[in-house]
Amino acid sequence: MSLINVSNLTFAYEDSYDNIFEEISFQIDTDWRLGFTGRNGRGKTTFLSLLLGKHEFSGKITASVDFEYFPFHVENKSDITLDVINEITPDYLHWELMREFSLLQVTEDVLYRPFDTLSNGEQTKVLLAALFLKDNRFLLIDEPTNHLDLNARQLVSDYLKTKSGFILVSHDRAFLDNCVDHILSINKTNVEIQKGNFSEWWENKRRQDSFELAENDKLRKDIKRLSDAAKRTGSWSHEVEKTKNGTRNSGSKVDKGYIGHKAAKMMKRSKAMEQRQQSAMDEKSRLLKNIESSDSLKISQLAYPKKQLVELEHVSIYYGEKLVCQDIGFTIEQGERIALSGINGSGKSSIIRLICGEDIHYTGTFRKGSQLQISYVSQDTSHLRGTLTEYARSNGIDESLFKAILRKLDFSRVQFEKDMSAYSGGQKKKVLIAKSLSEQVHLLIWDEPLNFIDVISRMQIEELLLEYSPTILFVEHDREFCSNIATTIIEL
Repeated sequence: MSLINVSNLTFAYEDSYDNIFEEISFQIDTDWRLGFTGRNGRGKTTFLSLLLGKHEFSGKITASVDFEYFPFHVENKSDITLDVINEITPDYLHWELMREFSLLQVTEDVLYRPFDTLSNGEQTKVLLAALFLKDNRFLLIDEPTNHLDLNARQLVSDYLKTKSGFILVSHDRAFLDNCVDHILSINKTNVEIQKGNFSEWWENKRRQDSFELAENDKLRKDIKRLSDAAKRTGSWSHEVEKTKNGTRNSGSKVDKGYIGHKAAKMMKRSKAMEQRQQSAMDEKSRLLKNIESSDSLKISQLAYPKKQLVELEHVSIYYGEKLVCQDIGFTIEQGERIALSGINGSGKSSIIRLICGEDIHYTGTFRKGSQLQISYVSQDTSHLRGTLTEYARSNGIDESLFKAILRKLDFSRVQFEKDMSAYSGGQKKKVLIAKSLSEQVHLLIWDEPLNFIDVISRMQIEELLLEYSPTILFVEHDREFCSNIATTIIEL
C-alpha cells in the first residue's frame, strides 16, 4: 500500500480564463478500486492527463507508483495481437497472460489475429489484460464501456472487481457499483472522495442536497426577517435624527445631545443588523454549492392518427450475401419505449436504419405509417460544426427549448458561444439529444445515445423521458437506463 498525494493543485488551460482546478488537495490509496465521476467538462480527463505529466500545473502530485493510461494507444492496429501485447508489456510470462485471458473469457487464438480484426470488446479485454500484467503500476482506466454490449460490460466489471490499484472513469452506474470501493467526484465547487460504490455516493449526495435545500429555505426566511428589521431600525434612527432640529410636542426645546445619542444607538443597532444580514447572505452563498438541478421543461411529441407506427414480421436483413439478423418481429405503438438489446453484431443498428428509411435488403414484412415523422440520434457526432444558434436555425427547431434542454444537462452559457467542433464527446451527444427532444415528430429513434455522457446527465435524460413519455425506440448498453426507461425490451 502507498499513497498518491495531491496538494494545492491548480490548473487552467492556456487559452482559458477559468481554472479547472483551484487549490484542491486529497489522497488516494494505491490499493483502492476508485470510481471517478463528474459532469462532462468538469476535468476528469484533464486530471488523468495531469497524473500522466502531460501539462504543467501549480501545486504538487507525489506518488511512488507509475501511471498507465487505458486505452493504450496502438500505433499499428494491423499488427498481430501478440506483437501489440509485447509492445505494452515486454517481460510478461505467457501463463500469466493466459490467466488474465481466462478471467476475461478471451481465447488464445486472438493472439495470432491482426489487432484490428478483433471486436471492440475483444480489444478492450486484450489491452486490460496486458496492462494489468505490469508491476508497480496504477491504471487510469478511461471509459472502457463505450461500445461494449451488456454481456461484455458485466464480464469486464467482474474482472476489475478482482483487481485493485486503478481509477475508473465510467458513466455506467451498474458497472461502477459492481467493481469500485471508493468514489472520487468532481462536484460544482469541490473535489471529494467517499468510501463505497456509486449508489452509496449518490444516496449520500441526495441527503446532502436535501439538507442544503432545507437550510437554504430557512435562510431565505431569516434573511427577509433581518432585512425587514434592518429597514425598520434604519427608519427609526432617521426619524429620531430629524427631531434634533425640531421641538417637542410640549413646545419646549429638544435635548439635541440626548436625541443625537439615541439616534446614534439606533444607527449602531441598524448597522449591526445589516452586518448580520450580510453575514447571512454570505452563508447562503456557500449553500447549494453542489446541487445539480434545473427548471422543469415543457416538451411535447406529435400525436399520430393511428395507434401503431411500425410493424416488423419475420424480417431478416442481409448485407450482400451475409445474413445480419433473422426472423425479427415486433411492433411500435404510440407511448411505447422499446429497447433493442443484443450482443454487438446482432443487427440492432441495421433494424434502426431500416425503420429510418435507408435502402437495406431484407425479407419478410415491414410496415411503417405514412407520413411518420422520425427524429434520429446516431452514434456519430463528427459532423457538428458552428454555434448552437446556427445549428438550431438550420434544423428548424425552437432555439429557446433547445438551449433550455442543454442548460438542464449542465451546459454553461459560455458553451453557447463556442463552436461545437470544440465540444467534448459527451457535450456533442447532448447536442444531438437536445435537438431530438426539440423536434416535432411522432417517433424518437436513438442509437447508443449515452456514449460519453456523464452519469448525472443520464439520470436527467431519464427524468425527461419519463416526464413526457415520448414514443421511442433505442439501443443502449447502460443496464440501469434500460431498466428505468424501457416499457418493452426486444432481445435479438
